[in-house]
Amino acid sequence: MRKVFISIGGRIRTIIDFFYPLFRKHMTIQFFRYGVSGVANMIFDWILYFLVFHFVLRQGMLYLGIVTFSPHIAALFLTFPVTFLSGFLLQKYVTFSSSSLRGHVQLFRYFLVLLANLLLNYLGLKIMVEFIHIFPTPAKMIVTIFTTMFSYFSQKKYTFKKAKHQIS
Repeated sequence: MRKVFISIGGRIRTIIDFFYPLFRKHMTIQFFRYGVSGVANMIFDWILYFLVFHFVLRQGMLYLGIVTFSPHIAALFLTFPVTFLSGFLLQKYVTFSSSSLRGHVQLFRYFLVLLANLLLNYLGLKIMVEFIHIFPTPAKMIVTIFTTMFSYFSQKKYTFKKAKHQIS
């Protein structure tokens, strides 16, 4: 399965790199790959969030016995595992493919960074939807902009960092 991910990641990287010359003056290849794969995953997240919020939850509360989630928070928690996996695979095999850390270490670190992002998303959605009264989907989009910056630097310097002896 790893070979399949490496192959698909290489193909995606080739497609992304084709467009890089247009942006070469403004950013590094790694940041460009992160941006393109991150935006693709972000759009996937927004679409999935919209579908879950409107068609799975039907904008209704999610009752789980002892706890009840509002629809915008339930949609966040239901979409998180899917976009967690797709985001990890894109970052591991497209953006930070030269990291020397073992896959399980990367996955655990990616999970920790995503938990921090989940907390930021939760707090941001709570504030924007329940106190500022912004509609859930645009609120999610606004929060995503802030978490993206946090995520890039965390992934580069922590999750997928290169060993000190490894040369680029």
